[in-house]
Amino acid sequence: MATRITRKNKNLESTLPLTISAQLGLVDQISYFDKRVASANLTNYILLKKGEFAYNKSYSNGYPFGTVKRLNNYDSGVIPSLYIAFLNNNEIINSDFMETYFETSLWHKEVSARAAEGARNHGLLNISPNDFMEISIKLPTNMKEQIKITQFLHDFDSLIALHQRKPNR
Repeated sequence: MATRITRKNKNLESTLPLTISAQLGLVDQISYFDKRVASANLTNYILLKKGEFAYNKSYSNGYPFGTVKRLNNYDSGVIPSLYIAFLNNNEIINSDFMETYFETSLWHKEVSARAAEGARNHGLLNISPNDFMEISIKLPTNMKEQIKITQFLHDFDSLIALHQRKPNR
């Protein structure tokens, strides 16, 4: 349902280093950290294009299995090869559905089952790119149903956010 991306930034198609923020998604590293943490040479970084996904297997508060985000805010950027990049197969899974799915914890059990013993190494989950790419995702086979589910969950999140902003009386 997805294809791994290993495309290198050999021709410096992008000079925008990105990082994955669990709350903000794929963001410009310089804006996020207030400095550049990427190496000076970006040719060995993975070139990520708009609509493609990246998995950061690093633990962060509230995200024990790391986080998966889709590149939404830039046409392209580069990520370190420590991240696992992939693109959904549009004939099997809707990109918005996949993005919404990875906002849940439903995929954690699959990753946990594939992570090697001594699952953490320097805060990183010990899961190979091949093992990550083999996780199963339960989804409706009907594309229209995937779109409806995604829209329902998006509308529900918006409603919750609206009620949270509402002043108490």
